[in-house]
Amino acid sequence: MCMISQADKAQRFLALHRPGEPLLMPNPWDLGSAKLLASLGFEALATTSSGFAATLGRNDGSVTRDEAIVHAAVIVAATDLPVSADLENAYADDPAGVAETMRLAIEVGLAGASVEDFAGEPGIYDIGQATERVAAAAEAARAGPGRLVLTARAENFIRGNPDLADTIARLQAYQEAGADVLYAPGLRSYEDINRVVREVDRPVNVLALDDTPPVAEMAKAGVARISVGGGFAFAAVGAVVAAATELREQGTYGWRAGAAAGAAAARRAFG
Repeated sequence: MCMISQADKAQRFLALHRPGEPLLMPNPWDLGSAKLLASLGFEALATTSSGFAATLGRNDGSVTRDEAIVHAAVIVAATDLPVSADLENAYADDPAGVAETMRLAIEVGLAGASVEDFAGEPGIYDIGQATERVAAAAEAARAGPGRLVLTARAENFIRGNPDLADTIARLQAYQEAGADVLYAPGLRSYEDINRVVREVDRPVNVLALDDTPPVAEMAKAGVARISVGGGFAFAAVGAVVAAATELREQGTYGWRAGAAAGAAAARRAFG
């Protein structure tokens, strides 16, 4: 790998956000999956909080800031591609803590990072506090010689509050607070996605789910980025469960065909 500066990666990452030409950004969960996905022709990668937590035998929301930053550094070191990090709520309720997380993100070479408005057990931050947190993150993202592409997430739709008007109001506030990219995970219909794109003035990321529109329709809606969250990580887990179940219950080896394809891909990626 050639050495590319953190600032250059951030600039490159931001330039990849073209509304109507969505950046397809998969989410590796460890060093090997990062190398594998980079070998398949993607232009940027992002960590996944749920996928990484699974590698530790934990559920999403249980990773510490130190663990997340170390993990992000591992993914950054695996590839020359720009890497963005899912940093949950930046592991802090207060704006100063959020800013410190963003400074750490720049230090380990990340090109981007996200901050969400879900506080965990208390629920979603009120819009005022959430906006202050995004403003602090944005200021830290631009404070030093490095540069971080900041994604602000409105969590309503995956936290039991599918309120589109409130989600749009939050994304608009986060835009004004300095976010570079806006993201409301859980949007599913073409109409909702297109409305969000029309109501904001920043690139929009959409999470690929079972019932979200295909990439071509997302492009038509003006989406600039599509990510998979923990989807690939849990697809891998699902493949292991299916193989193990076949072996234990049927005593057969049909799973070997997938294993052979995976081994060949790994040899190419790791060679």
